[in-house]
Amino acid sequence: MAAKPRVHEIASELGIESKVALEKLKELGEFVKGPSSTIEPPVARKLRAALEAEGITAPKAPAAAPAAKAPAKPAPAKPAPAPAAPEAEAPAAQPEAPAAPAASDGDGDATARSASASGQPRPGNNPFASQQGMARPGTPRPGNNPFSSTQGMPRPGGGAIPRPSAPRPGAPRPGAPRPDGAGRPGAPRAPFQQRTGGPGRPAGAGGGFRPGGAGGPGGAPGGGFNGPRPGGGGGRGRGPGGGTAGAFGRGGGKSKARKSKRTKRQEFEMREAPSVGGVSVPRGDGKTVIRLRQGASITDFADKLEAVSGISCPPGNLVTVLFHLGEMATATESLDGATFVVLGEELGWRIEIVSPEDEDKELLESFDIDLDEEEHEDDLVIRPPVVTVMGHVDHGKTRLLDAIRKANVGAGEAGGITQHIGAYQVWTEHEGIERAITFIDTPGHEAFTAMRARGAQVTDVAILVVAADDGIMPQTVEALNHAQAAGVPIVVAVNKVDKEGANPAKVRQQLTEFGLVAEEYGGDTMFIDVSALQNKGITELLDAVLLTADAGLDLSANPNRTARGVAIEARLDKGRGAVATVLIQSGTLRVGDAIVAGTAYGRVRAMMDDDGEKVDEAYPSRPVQVQGLSSVPRAGDTFIVTDDDRTARQIAEKREAAARNALLAKARKRISLEDFTKALEDGKVESLNLIIKGDVSGAVEALEEAVLKIEVDESVQLRIIHRGVGAVTESDVNLATIDNAIIVGFNVRPDTKARERAQREGVDIRFYSVIYSALEEIESALKGMLKPEFEEVQSGVAEIREIFRSSKFGNIAGVIVRSGTITRNAKARVIREGVVVGDNLAIESLRRFKDDVTEVRTDFECGIGLGKFNDIQIGDEIETIEMKEKVRA
Repeated sequence: MAAKPRVHEIASELGIESKVALEKLKELGEFVKGPSSTIEPPVARKLRAALEAEGITAPKAPAAAPAAKAPAKPAPAKPAPAPAAPEAEAPAAQPEAPAAPAASDGDGDATARSASASGQPRPGNNPFASQQGMARPGTPRPGNNPFSSTQGMPRPGGGAIPRPSAPRPGAPRPGAPRPDGAGRPGAPRAPFQQRTGGPGRPAGAGGGFRPGGAGGPGGAPGGGFNGPRPGGGGGRGRGPGGGTAGAFGRGGGKSKARKSKRTKRQEFEMREAPSVGGVSVPRGDGKTVIRLRQGASITDFADKLEAVSGISCPPGNLVTVLFHLGEMATATESLDGATFVVLGEELGWRIEIVSPEDEDKELLESFDIDLDEEEHEDDLVIRPPVVTVMGHVDHGKTRLLDAIRKANVGAGEAGGITQHIGAYQVWTEHEGIERAITFIDTPGHEAFTAMRARGAQVTDVAILVVAADDGIMPQTVEALNHAQAAGVPIVVAVNKVDKEGANPAKVRQQLTEFGLVAEEYGGDTMFIDVSALQNKGITELLDAVLLTADAGLDLSANPNRTARGVAIEARLDKGRGAVATVLIQSGTLRVGDAIVAGTAYGRVRAMMDDDGEKVDEAYPSRPVQVQGLSSVPRAGDTFIVTDDDRTARQIAEKREAAARNALLAKARKRISLEDFTKALEDGKVESLNLIIKGDVSGAVEALEEAVLKIEVDESVQLRIIHRGVGAVTESDVNLATIDNAIIVGFNVRPDTKARERAQREGVDIRFYSVIYSALEEIESALKGMLKPEFEEVQSGVAEIREIFRSSKFGNIAGVIVRSGTITRNAKARVIREGVVVGDNLAIESLRRFKDDVTEVRTDFECGIGLGKFNDIQIGDEIETIEMKEKVRA
């Protein structure tokens, strides 16, 4: 394949400057870096056509006629020699040619030989070579192989050995009429002189005749075996195209394999493809949409382009285009959506980043799983409502659930606050019928915003707990916003009405500002005054929940299908492995079902309800604990039941790969390449690596979200290199050793090997049971990693009263200290009439009378030497400064 032309080559060919060609390429929409850049042949043709159309090219000089060699006098026409045969007579000797004819050289080209002054051929160094102008002696030169017909010795017994090779292309077929004077096919050839000319043939009469060759009868120059082969081959080799054959007779030329129609069509389409940055990429019309998943790579984008446009697009071409746009990335690196949007706008494609929900939906559809499958009304049955208890911290949510369940749940929580999600099912009598209600208890601390949001998404009714003595708090408003965003009806439980200073009316008034109007005020929101401590108003609250659910919701589900739902909470149990608390939303979950929840998969080995009793089946709206998963799912991951374990494993692996790519593409703080390089040069880049381990996945995720919200300074980066559920293991310590990370354990402890390894490697492991302490210490650690900030502080000012000249030390300033203290080796500057005339100086010598001193205080006189700086005058001020670390706020 011919090399791609460069810009300066085309400019030289057209007789113009390279910059003119570059400007023209820019006008044509082709982005080329410089004169040495290569461009595609279609772009080169477009450039030539554009320049010639505008008349920019310089007029081509008339091509000089090639220096013709001295034409040799044509040899007189001679009849074709008869084929050499043992019984044939030798042809009559012909008269010698008057001038030396053109002899064929080793490449088959006719070369004119200069004649001597006497008109005779110049003798060459080899008297046996026909190319050097001397006639060959009458006898052929003996060869090494007496039986070879090509080496000039006749075979004993007469005749030469005929070559047993197959007929060459272009040779006459057997039985066809032969040309006049041609020998029969397969007849033994004459010895060496028949090819190169010898006795019996005049020198220079051309080589032997080959069918289809150039050296036929008539003695045209360039005949013989040096002429072109039939079929266009021009060399001596046997490979296609006349090249030299390989060691085993292979190779030696261009392959004759046919190109497929698809390859030809792609090559034709690529000729018309535009070029960006010196490479060809398929362009869009600005309207075609390409959907990419989060964390996609350049290779994924190239596959999408090829599928949409039908044109092959190597990922390397897109990497080049992206580099010209100022972004460096590899073909397999996960990129964020903004980068793909910029790249798509450059190429004329509309990029749409698929949301995680749509991406997961497409993944499940590839396994013939439809989450939006419509249910038949005949298959639907009434299910219990799912209620979420939300509100501010310490407003009595868990105590309210204690009163409902008549169980002390809050005693097991560290710090008296709920840090896990719990799901419980209770039964109550409503209008004479026993009905079940499922409760989800969410933490009230602001760090658990994401967990509360998931609770609002899976719930039917939200109970907003507000303390009558505190009123509306920030987390109360936040919980209210989550419930309203999910479109969930709200029942307000005004708690602690028995406490002194309680004002339920104030709570009703405050919530009116947020769109919750009580029924007694003409609204549609039910407000119930309760006291969890005295079990007051509990029954009324449950009735209000059921009335609200029956009035505005259609609570139904199909229990006769495969189960689907959501993982409320998950943890790693030492004896049982991964344990997940799941809430069935549709279908029936049974022991033995193949299940996939997020990136975890497995079979349901056992199920237990909220009381710890084993169950075999779980119907819609019932929370159960599931055992048998391969890993711990994240809180809020959806789960589905699949046909077999293989399908569940494949779905989990694809989800894990997608999540990993999205995590790689997600960066907390991104800076440009120039800023990053400058920060590296200044030594301003610091990174705090964290490994978070917790007892449940919800707590780990909440702690991660809270840590990433800590804002300290741009010079400090916070990286969470690993997070997981369970005890701190030896592998965690190894990872922390490699990356110099700190391990944060939330309600977990390390095992024996991990503790020993951490002590041996010096890995810092911090353990917390309340999230407040973890956040405070991590923030302090981040602030401790900040580079110290220094500010300039004036330490002393001295006025020059006299100047002493010294040939050894230069000018010495006799001064009196006006303020502060003058210290030896301190930084100084000279100020004259308010203008700095000398900066970045140092007080190299400081004397009082004849004694060297280290400092001189206010109102004392001394002599100051400023080294080589001698531009001082009487009346100047010498100011000394020192850099002090600035205390951060």
